[in-house]
Amino acid sequence: MARQLDESLWVFDRPQRFLGLHVGTRMTVIRLPDGGLFVYSPVPLDDATRNELDPLGPVRHVIAPNRFHHLHIGDYRAAYGEALLWAAPGLPEKRPDVHFDGVLGDEPDTGWAGSLAQRWVRGAPAIDEVAFLHPASGTLLLADLAMNYRDGAGGLTAAWLWLTGVRGRFGVSRLVRRAFRDRAAARESLDAILAWDFERIVVSHGVVLHRQGKRLLREAYAWL
Repeated sequence: MARQLDESLWVFDRPQRFLGLHVGTRMTVIRLPDGGLFVYSPVPLDDATRNELDPLGPVRHVIAPNRFHHLHIGDYRAAYGEALLWAAPGLPEKRPDVHFDGVLGDEPDTGWAGSLAQRWVRGAPAIDEVAFLHPASGTLLLADLAMNYRDGAGGLTAAWLWLTGVRGRFGVSRLVRRAFRDRAAARESLDAILAWDFERIVVSHGVVLHRQGKRLLREAYAWL
């Protein structure tokens, strides 16, 4: 079921397999001041999800925050014809089958300006993730730039988490680290994010980090 983390902030946790591994995924929904919904990193739009999402308000914006978190965005176009679909840089070329209404950058669209801040994390062109801040709740939204897996996974999934350096901890996957090609550009982007005021980090993989988010993110990227 959807979980409300703060006023106007909900998360939808869903199972997800990647190369046979149980990695899980999460969608974040923010109700904007006009009552419309900002949907970040959409999960499959099955009947259960619609039954939980629709009572929250009309879907206005659907965000594919990087080059990987886009698999289900076409379903939202079909279901919510008036919603605007937003792509991370480079994603429209990867998904020519989807009509995107705009490409994300550092400047918020007028639809959520004043309610959310955003930053395109440069230097990792294979990911090109755009991070968002919800100032009202002190919450940072990340897709793949950090993960927060707790102990509990077993078998191949546990082995994969250990090999990638994120088993039982908040951190940056070794696969994501390898994606960074321009460290100076990436450092500038991360410093801008760390200048924001936030405590909570909603990651798309693992559990929500409710406390000390800024400190832990700074430590996770100390290598950069």
